[in-house]
Amino acid sequence: MEKLTGKSILKGIAIGKILFYQKGEQSVKRVKIEDTQAEIKRYESAREKAVLQLKELYKKAVKEVGEVNAAVFDVHAMMVEDGDYVDSIVNIIETQQVNAEYAVAVTGDNFSKMFAEMDDDYFKARAADVKDISERIVNILSGNENNSGALEEPVIIVADDLAPSETVQMDKEKLLAFVTEHGSSNSHTAILAKTMNIPALIGVSIKQEWNGKLAIVDGYTGTLYVEPDEDILDTLKKKQEEDIKARELLQDLKGKEDVTLDGRKIKLYANIGGVKDVASVLANDAAGIGLFRSEFLYLEADDYPSEESQFMAYKTVAENMAGKKVIVRTLDIGADKQADYFKLDHEDNPAMGYRAIRICLGRTDIFKTQLRALLRASAFGNIAIMFPMIISVNEVKQIKEIVKSVKKELDGQGIPYGETELGIMIETPAAVMISDLLAPEVDFFSIGTNDLTQYTLAIDRQNMKLDNIYDAHHPAILRMIQMTIENGHKHGCWVGICGELGADPELTKTFVEMGIDELSVSPTFILPTRKNIREIKLN
Repeated sequence: MEKLTGKSILKGIAIGKILFYQKGEQSVKRVKIEDTQAEIKRYESAREKAVLQLKELYKKAVKEVGEVNAAVFDVHAMMVEDGDYVDSIVNIIETQQVNAEYAVAVTGDNFSKMFAEMDDDYFKARAADVKDISERIVNILSGNENNSGALEEPVIIVADDLAPSETVQMDKEKLLAFVTEHGSSNSHTAILAKTMNIPALIGVSIKQEWNGKLAIVDGYTGTLYVEPDEDILDTLKKKQEEDIKARELLQDLKGKEDVTLDGRKIKLYANIGGVKDVASVLANDAAGIGLFRSEFLYLEADDYPSEESQFMAYKTVAENMAGKKVIVRTLDIGADKQADYFKLDHEDNPAMGYRAIRICLGRTDIFKTQLRALLRASAFGNIAIMFPMIISVNEVKQIKEIVKSVKKELDGQGIPYGETELGIMIETPAAVMISDLLAPEVDFFSIGTNDLTQYTLAIDRQNMKLDNIYDAHHPAILRMIQMTIENGHKHGCWVGICGELGADPELTKTFVEMGIDELSVSPTFILPTRKNIREIKLN
């Protein structure tokens, strides 16, 4: 048995096999092959397996995000079997007498470059598709199939680190836990673990040789056990059963009001990353959605998502929530959330760089496409729109003018839309300090405590070395939250918290005493937070 310790992200126990996750980008070696016909058969077998994987991913995606968003997997399946693509790979194997991995990688690079250099936008977009399918086939040939995101059984993912764009592709129904060597307790992968209610450890010295071995992640002690002995296994199985019973007891709170003992009502909403998370929102009885992270629609795509695909995603969520409020945060790409097709320049300090609303106001075509989709979807439910990374009144005024122009376009086309509240994220010290000036311009504030803490304390929340001084309870943060609430209320603006701090049980009473109107937390924290609210007595 090996016992290692790290920093725990979420309390809980996970027991299962380890799947060692390697980055999709891998160096492919050229190997001389004697039997080219056997190598071609090996390639054909991998190609058939890739097609089956893509068809399964298509079926799964249709259920989760609809046919429009799932179409990319259908396109990929067809491209894998494209005659020119297949002929090129077979020809390289035969004429150069090389391994299939090398032939696939070379063909992928050649076709990708060819498409990228075409004048036609459609074919330019296919460059990323060719690269993706080639990586999938290479992964199958080299035995690294987990890179595709398709998991065959429930597993504990062990990795050097995980980017948001990688985690969103994983089959979340089969993820038991995350264990990474790098990363931060405030990273988006950590937030995902909390959303999914699965244990996660960071700062663990990982080994590739663990792949396939039985392991236990103990989120209470921050311990990873590889090939645990019988005593440890029995003890932690019992602890896991106790956790399940405790969660079952919380089910009695479903249907109950989010109200303190002395009658103060709080709106208790949920944070989501996409359409598929709505089931968890409803299962945990949230009163609405306080943060729909729309950037995941972009991170999951190979190219800019169309107005129609976004419209279908927002419409589906609004309809499923049946009149309950759905607050969608506009595109918050940049910093640690990167999509290659945005072609963002390298920045020495991306957290303070070209990101979120700064991209939207600089590239209004992207912004207007999203706003059109959101406004159209608002005709089918109670949608509110929220804008991130605000630092000035001028930005808000620019946004309102763009929204006004989009509404005028829709009116001219006879396209209906509903009444939408407009709000902003308060996640910069600048926004806090001028919150009295911002409040008259909008309907609501939502305090993003993750970035607000990062910018206020001048601590990179992705930097694991600084975790020991990253203090979300810092008096400066709490004073800023108080100031924001007071300034919002003075001007008739309701105020919520959508950052991770909203689910902190140590601060629930503090926030209620400050006068917070809404708390938005990961779906699995709805019932525990409801329990905390219902036990509070203010007077």
